[in-house]
Amino acid sequence: MVNSKIWLSSPHMGGTEQNYVNEAFATNWVAPLGPNVNGFESDLENYLQADVKVGALSSGTAAIHLGLIILGVQAGDEVICQSMTFSASANPIMYLGAIPIFIDSEIETWNMCPIALEEAIKDRIAKGKKPKAIIGVHLYGMPYKVDEIHAVAKRYDIPVLEDSAEALGSHYKGQKCGTFGDMGVLSFNGNKIITTSGGGALVIKNLAMKDRVVFLSTQARDDAPHYQHSEVGYNYRMSNISAGIGRGQMEVLDAHVALRRQMHEFYVSYFSNIKGVTVLTEPDQDYFSNHWLSAIVIDPALTTGITSEDLRLAMEAENIESRPLWKPMHLQPIFQDYPYYGSTIAETLFKNGLCLPSGSNLDDEARARIRSVLVKLMGT
Repeated sequence: MVNSKIWLSSPHMGGTEQNYVNEAFATNWVAPLGPNVNGFESDLENYLQADVKVGALSSGTAAIHLGLIILGVQAGDEVICQSMTFSASANPIMYLGAIPIFIDSEIETWNMCPIALEEAIKDRIAKGKKPKAIIGVHLYGMPYKVDEIHAVAKRYDIPVLEDSAEALGSHYKGQKCGTFGDMGVLSFNGNKIITTSGGGALVIKNLAMKDRVVFLSTQARDDAPHYQHSEVGYNYRMSNISAGIGRGQMEVLDAHVALRRQMHEFYVSYFSNIKGVTVLTEPDQDYFSNHWLSAIVIDPALTTGITSEDLRLAMEAENIESRPLWKPMHLQPIFQDYPYYGSTIAETLFKNGLCLPSGSNLDDEARARIRSVLVKLMGT
């Protein structure tokens, strides 16, 4: 008998999502507007506990794309981007014909290195091209070094598009991720902390900016009785059905964060006795990660030769999903010819890192199966 699959991060319904979806069907609100869209945006605004507005969109990628447009990024402009991230952070730069400038990680949070960031800005300015925006990422839910990154951005007057696709529920010094940048990005893809099956949002500073987001995301239709368009628009608005799922998910968001953090503590407890393995953990009490994914790095020199790939294959043999860390963007074939600043921290993390099953729906039986694989390969 084959064991059931343990997924890295699968959707986890709370039970009330269907109520909002049924209401949408009953009232025939199945379009990219309606009470669930408005309600979901309001729920997010209230949760973020900041003076912000939220525009619900079809994906986090769409949110990054619109964010860059609103920041004025055009073809030929340079946009700084964290290298260790999912490609969705960088792809919208290319949509606009702009030029990505990739930055290495620092070892504490695995996010953008503030030192390499400033070096890059100085060098690009010296080359006659001041970067138009900075895309910083809260990797795996871990807040980046907010004070340091934003101090550099302020020093050179460069706006920050804060990619919080993996960090809803995380915070730094008590302030929710997604509210630090000039704009913030959220994702509700099926594997995220909460899901709308597919979807995202752009967190903005005022109502006028939100109106601009909604305008662009609904094909940029001018205020006229006929269909008139004076600029390029996009079909990026979230549907009322998806937003209904999101409304139900908001009711269990804090519970899901607590369960993800419980999985993280499970790994911290086990690996505390294993030499050569480091679990990505908050540097200090200023940081609070939702631990969307629990991630480790393995030093084979200290584990009698056991590698992250050995562990991945051992998990796979038991029908348990794990995954290497994001392959840095500057190592990707599509991006390898673009400028990169830093050393080899991101590259080393990718070489030795692994994401472990982290879902909020994992139970004691799943943890026992995971632990059994760990013990068999690495000991107690």
